[in-house]
Parts: sequence; structure tokens; C-alpha cells
Amino acid sequence: MPEAPNSEFWKDLKPISTVFQPDALPEVYIGNAATDDERYYVPFTETVSSRPLWISPTQNKWCDILMSKGPGLVNRHYHPHEVFAYTISGKWGYLEHDWTATAGDFVYETPGEGHTLVAYEHPDPMKVFFQVTGPLIWLDEDGQPDGYFDVHQYISLCRTHYEKVGIGANYVDTLFR
Repeated sequence: MPEAPNSEFWKDLKPISTVFQPDALPEVYIGNAATDDERYYVPFTETVSSRPLWISPTQNKWCDILMSKGPGLVNRHYHPHEVFAYTISGKWGYLEHDWTATAGDFVYETPGEGHTLVAYEHPDPMKVFFQVTGPLIWLDEDGQPDGYFDVHQYISLCRTHYEKVGIGANYVDTLFR
């Protein structure tokens, strides 16, 4: 039940009784999604971590908050599908583009884009909400495919990390939809 209304114009509105269709799963609600509790951030590279918020194993998609507490790097990669990003805090960008994102900035990455994600030195940690569809195709220094990272590898990485920090490997399963 949400917070009770006070003087809002809709305070007498009755909620619908049938919220979910017969086969629908409940929503994923995560309070304080961009928490500072580092146990929820799964090391993605040596300098960047990811907090999964929602995962679709069947669609090879996920939403996360990518975090770097200082200068950081996610190696060169290519996206065969679209990616959305919203900057919560800090400063980041792609070596291949002429912009630098800070708090409040939105980025739409078109399918077929390759880039090198970097986090800059900043008083606030870089925290960016991403919606990723499909795998990241790792690229070598010449921009040629050199491996991949998909939702199944992400899930495995999360399970290992959450077991190690005492949250429990099955925590990640609660994010599946």
C-alpha cells in the first residue's frame, strides 16, 4: 500500500482491484537504487562496478547502475542493440565522442555503436543508470571483435559476487522478469 494521501486532488480515488493479468509477474521495486552500499555493486572491471536492478534472461536485457568511485574504464565494446543511459552523478563519456556527461544528462546509444567508456576524476562517484539490450561485443585496439559479455555472463558474475559478500547468490533471481 502506498503512502496515504493528504490533500492531493486524487485522495478519494479507489485503486483498481485486478492489478496484474493472470500470468504477469509483480513489478521490481528497489528503494534507494543508487545506494552507497558497495555490496550491491558487482565488480565489472577493475575500476567499474554494476548494480543490477532488473534482468531479463529471455530477452538478453538488463538495467543497472554503473558506478566508478574515481577514474574508471569499461573496455572498448560494441552494441548490436540500443542502449539508454541517464547520469545520476559524477562525470563520464566515450573516448570516441565529443561530449562528457554529468548529473542529469541522458544518452541514447544507437545500435551499431562502438566506444570506450571512461569515468573521470570527480568529487562525486560516477553513477549512471543504463538499460542494455543484447550483448556487449568486446573490441581489440583495432576495433575488431574480441569476445562478448551477455546477460548470462552478467547473471553468473552477480551470483558469484552476491554469494561472496553475504547477500546470497539467489538475490539476483529476484530481479528476473
